[in-house]
Amino acid sequence: MRPPRLLVGLTGGIGSGKSTALKAFSRRGTNTLSLDQIVREQARPGNDAWKAIKKAFPRFVDENGGIDRKRLGSYVFARPSARKRLERVTHPLVIAEMNRLVSRMHGVVIVDVPLLFEARLSHLFDVSVVVTTKHQARRVSKRDRLSRGEIARRLKAQLPLSKKEGLADIVLENDGTKNDLNKKVARLDAGLQLLYGGTR
Repeated sequence: MRPPRLLVGLTGGIGSGKSTALKAFSRRGTNTLSLDQIVREQARPGNDAWKAIKKAFPRFVDENGGIDRKRLGSYVFARPSARKRLERVTHPLVIAEMNRLVSRMHGVVIVDVPLLFEARLSHLFDVSVVVTTKHQARRVSKRDRLSRGEIARRLKAQLPLSKKEGLADIVLENDGTKNDLNKKVARLDAGLQLLYGGTR
């Protein structure tokens, strides 16, 4: 008897293209979930993560009661101890919500987990996939218009992609066009469906 689902942890680094890959899986009809989206939802005023962040980082609550995510992000990426404190108060809440949502899904489930290895979460997944690229800094600069210093701090806060490649079960290279990535996702999705025991 097959298990109810094959849980796949999808990770990468800032600018590697993991969000684009997640969307490609979703377009194919595969179950997908984003921990970043869960964080955004949980950080809305009144929710548990919002309460935790408000208590730990009160200076980043704006006049409307919301969390200024951009300012908070810049602050914690520049201060490892603050980043760890943020992760400590939010990760358990985010993982609990992930488990609740995943429990409703069947088949192959792809979960976008930015800190899959950094937060030691890979044991929660059956398969780990890393999206990697040689053009990380250039893509971040073009997309987010951050300074070189800010980009360097954010890259430093994550494991280098080369190390993630060594930890992941599957490496998905993203150095070509979006169409190239879509084709690779299609092949990987077909393989994951077979691994689970079905077809698409």
